[in-house]
Amino acid sequence: MIKKAGYYIFAMFFFLFRVCPINKNKVFFVATHDDSEEGNIGIVAATIREKMPDIKTCFLTKRDGIRHPFSFFITKCYHMATAGTIFLDNVFMPMAYTPISSKAKVVQLWHGTGSIKQFGLDSDSEEVARVARKGNQRITHLIVNSELTKEQYAGAFAVPKERIHILGLPRTDLLLDEGKIIEKQKHFYEQYGELKNKSCILYAPTFRDNEVEKPTISLDLEHLVSVMKPEEVLLLRLHPHVAENFANEKLDKFAGKIINMSDYSGVTTLLAVSDCLITDYSSIVFEYCLLDRPMVFYAYDYEEFQKEGRDFYVDYEKFVPGPVVKTQNELEECWKKGFADEGKAEAFRRMNYEFLDKNAVNRLLELIFEK
Repeated sequence: MIKKAGYYIFAMFFFLFRVCPINKNKVFFVATHDDSEEGNIGIVAATIREKMPDIKTCFLTKRDGIRHPFSFFITKCYHMATAGTIFLDNVFMPMAYTPISSKAKVVQLWHGTGSIKQFGLDSDSEEVARVARKGNQRITHLIVNSELTKEQYAGAFAVPKERIHILGLPRTDLLLDEGKIIEKQKHFYEQYGELKNKSCILYAPTFRDNEVEKPTISLDLEHLVSVMKPEEVLLLRLHPHVAENFANEKLDKFAGKIINMSDYSGVTTLLAVSDCLITDYSSIVFEYCLLDRPMVFYAYDYEEFQKEGRDFYVDYEKFVPGPVVKTQNELEECWKKGFADEGKAEAFRRMNYEFLDKNAVNRLLELIFEK
C-alpha cells in the first residue's frame, strides 16, 4: 500500500509538470537496477555525453526514492515529464500512472542480455502484472540481441513486435572489446592486488523469489574450500535483491579464499577477471559467453525451480553452454578435474546474438535520435 501511494503521488506531480513543454534535447535515465558505468544506462549516458554534447542528461537511480521525497517527487518527476527520451533498465512502476507525451520516446534496455528463466509478465503475480503491463504500454522501443530474445520479450513485456528492435545491448560492447577488457582487468588489480596472480572463479547464482529476506548460499563452503587449489579464489556475486540481506560475517572464516563481490559496481569487470563462471539460471551466461571461457551450471534445485519457481523458456540442459551439475559433489568433481570449455559457446553466441561488432550503442543512438 505504501508503494502504491508513492506511485499515485508521483503521478500527481507528473500531471502538474506535463503542462511544461517537452525538451527534445533532454534525456532522462531510469537506472533502478544497474547504475554503474558498465551497465546499459551508464554506457549510453557516457556515449551521449561524448558524441552529443547538446543533450542534457538527468538520472533516477536505485539510490533515489521516497527517502528523498523532494528530489524524487519534484526534481525527478519534472525531468521525466519534460524529457524527449526516457531510457529504462527495469520496470518503473510509477510509469503505469503517468501517461507519457506522444512527443517522447520510452526506450526499455532492460538489465539482462537474455533470459533462461521466465520473467516479467510471464512470472509476475496478478497484481504486479496488472501494474507492470500498464507501465509497459509506454514503451516505444524495446532493445534486444536476437530473434529468440525478441520472441521471449514480446510476451514478458506485452510489447508489440514492431516496437522491438534487434540492435544488441550496449553493455556487450565492452565484453567484445579486448582493449577495454584489459583496461578493466588492470583497474581491478590496482584495487585488489592480492588477486593478481590468483585463479578467480566467479559464482553468480540467480535470484530466487523466496530467498530475498533469508538469502542462502547452497554450498558447503568449508568443504568446497578443502578442494580448492592454493591459487584459487571464489568470488561471490549475489543478486542485488539478495545481497542487501546477506550477512558478510558468514564468510569471515574463509578470508582470502571466498570474497563477496556483490557490492562491486562493475559486473563486466568481474567477468573480465574470472577464469571460470559458476552459475545456474542467471542471464549472466549471455554476457560471459562472449569471453569464450568455461562455464559450469550448478542447478541444485532444478526440478523445484521448474515447479515452484520461474520455469524456463528453453530446454535448460540442452540450451546452456557448459556442463550441468546438480549436487555439490558433482560440482567438486568438475572442479578437481579442472574447468574446461566444452566448445558450446560459439553455437550459443550464434543463437543469441545478431551482432558481435562492438557497435550496439551506436546503432541504438542512431535509431533513437535519427533526424
